[in-house]
Amino acid sequence: MLILLAVTLCLPSEAQLFRSRKKASASKEASEEKDRPVKPRKPVGTPMFYEVFDGDTVYMDAIDPVWVFPRGRRMKGNDWRKEYRLVYNFNKVYPYALAGRRMMAQVDSTISADVTKSSQRNAYTHDVMMELFRLFEKDIRNMTVSQGMLLMRLVDRECGMPPYEIVRTYRNGFTAGFWQMVAKLFGADLKKRYEPTGMDRKTEQLVKIWDSGAWDSFYFSIYYEYPKKTVIPREYLKSSVKSRQSSREAREAEEKEASVMKRALESALEDN
Repeated sequence: MLILLAVTLCLPSEAQLFRSRKKASASKEASEEKDRPVKPRKPVGTPMFYEVFDGDTVYMDAIDPVWVFPRGRRMKGNDWRKEYRLVYNFNKVYPYALAGRRMMAQVDSTISADVTKSSQRNAYTHDVMMELFRLFEKDIRNMTVSQGMLLMRLVDRECGMPPYEIVRTYRNGFTAGFWQMVAKLFGADLKKRYEPTGMDRKTEQLVKIWDSGAWDSFYFSIYYEYPKKTVIPREYLKSSVKSRQSSREAREAEEKEASVMKRALESALEDN
């Protein structure tokens, strides 16, 4: 019995046999992997510009500019909140003002080239107004009151006329008076002019930063994320001057305009 016990203890266990087999298999795979030819890795990323100086390769790259504020610059909490809100609102609404400037130039060019009668002008400006409603009504309805007020002032800056004068010039005094009344319900004034050296001084500074091309870095320095881009559905108008307009078409156009005004007034009264 003692001899059998000694022989049994000397034999390797199943676990030891499994580990030895696994180790032998791993070493064999490692040896095969070592002998296998190495495949070149696919390069990732963006190639860098480089120059060779005296046999040495020097890689070069450009770093995006950042805004660095001076140490010790402190503002009160309310002022900082206003500044943050103004930057955010400006980033959202300024592209609409720029699109409005381009569309206004297109309307002026079309009127001067193709309009010969007042009826044609009225029909064309009405078509333009309805097209603008279709393009931007949803976006503007989702704006806050402060964003809408900022947009009106930026429209004055880009187009050279306050919103009231734009509507009165291209439509009529009645329509301009109606939209002025709607604006008053929200505490706004369509006749208020843009003041780059007065109350709109900070807005004018943001415009200059935008024009300089440093807007993204400026926005990042405040929010630590790059700004969301406002997508304009279309920056040109499809409306054209019609050769003539029947009385029926004119009546339908007036009814559409009245419907839009009614819907806008109901919405303003609900919000107030």
